[in-house]
Amino acid sequence: MKVIEILECQRLLRVLAVRNWCSVRALAVVAIGGLLTLDAVAAEPPPVLEVEDASATTEAEMKPYREIIEQADVSFEMLPIPGGKFSMGSSEDDDEYEEDELPQHEVEVSPFWMAKLEMNWDVYDVWASDLDVFRRQALGLAATPRDALADTFQLSQPTKPYTDMTFGMGKRGYPAVCMTQHAARTFCNWLSAKTGRYYRLPTEAEWEYACRAGTTTAYSFGDDVDELEDYAWFFDNTDGGYEKVGKKKPNPWGLHDMHGNVAEWVLDQYDEAGYEEIASQGVDPLAVPKTLYPRVVRGGGWDQFPEDCRSAAREASSEDWKKQDPQIPKSIWYHTDALHVGFRVVRPLVVPTDAERKAKWDKSEPVQVERVGAKANINN
Repeated sequence: MKVIEILECQRLLRVLAVRNWCSVRALAVVAIGGLLTLDAVAAEPPPVLEVEDASATTEAEMKPYREIIEQADVSFEMLPIPGGKFSMGSSEDDDEYEEDELPQHEVEVSPFWMAKLEMNWDVYDVWASDLDVFRRQALGLAATPRDALADTFQLSQPTKPYTDMTFGMGKRGYPAVCMTQHAARTFCNWLSAKTGRYYRLPTEAEWEYACRAGTTTAYSFGDDVDELEDYAWFFDNTDGGYEKVGKKKPNPWGLHDMHGNVAEWVLDQYDEAGYEEIASQGVDPLAVPKTLYPRVVRGGGWDQFPEDCRSAAREASSEDWKKQDPQIPKSIWYHTDALHVGFRVVRPLVVPTDAERKAKWDKSEPVQVERVGAKANINN
C-alpha cells in the first residue's frame, strides 16, 4: 500500500471515528487491509471535556450547564428540558391556524438539553473561521485529541462567503444567520467532536415542545398578540435587522427568542400537507429529509409578522434563499438570502447508538459534497 493510500485511509478513519467510534477497529481492518496493526490506527475516543454539571444519567440529574469551546474564549448555556407529552400543531379552532400545521397530534418527547439562546456569531465563527486553530498556531499550543477530531469538520471553508454574512446587522452577541441546514449540521458534528458530547439540531417536535414549555396557547406567554413585543423581535419592533440574543423575556422554561429574532433550523423535511405522514410516530418523531428543499425552520424572524412567530407556525426553506450567491454552482454552506434564519442546538440525555444516528438523527439526503478543499468528503 502506498503512503498516500495509507494517509487517505487514516483521514477516512478520522471522519468515521467522530461518527462511529465503536466501529473504528472493524473499519480499520477493511480500510488498510491489515498492513497496519489495529493498535496503531484504532485509538479509543478521547475523554469527554469536563464541564461542571454537564453529566447526567437520569432526567432527575440534569442541570443547566455552560458548554466551553476549548482553545477559544467563548461558551454558551444549555438548559435541561424534561421529557413529556404535548399536542403538536394547531387545532382547526385556532384563529390563525394554517393547513400545514394539521393534523394536531399527540407527541412524546424524551428529555434533552437545549441552548438557552440562539447560536451567536461568537461561537459560530470559531468553527466557520477556524479561530481556535489560528489561536493554537499563534500561541504554539498543541492540539488535544478532541481538537484533532474536530478539525476534520473545520479547517478553512472551501468556498468563502462572497460578502459579510451579517449584512451590517451586527456581529458580537448577535445570532449567526445565512447558513444552510448542511452548515448547521456540520457545525453540530464539529461541536460534538470538540466537546465529546453529542449535539445536533432539534427535531421539529422537540423545538415546538420546548417553545410551548407546557402551554397550549398561540404563544408561550398566551394568546394576546399585544404582549409579543415583550418576548420577541419581529417586523413591528426591529430597526431593519436582528438584535442581540437574550434581550427579550424568556419562555416558562427559560429559553429566549423562541419567538422572533431569527427563525431556527430543525432536522425535519417540510411537507405542505402537514403532519399526515409522521403523525403516527408517537415518540420522538422525525421526518427524515430526503430532498434538499423544502426543509423546516421554526419560530419566525425579525422580518416576519406576529402570526409567523406562533409556537405552531412553520416555514419551508426555498432554493430562492441562495438567489444572491454569485457562485456557480452555488455554495452548499450559505443561504445568502436567508437573513432571518439561524439555529440553536440540543443534546439528548440518552445518546443514540451509531446505528440509530445513521438511520435517523444524522440522516440527510441527498448527500452534500463540497467540490474541493478539506471539507470535500464531509457528508451530511
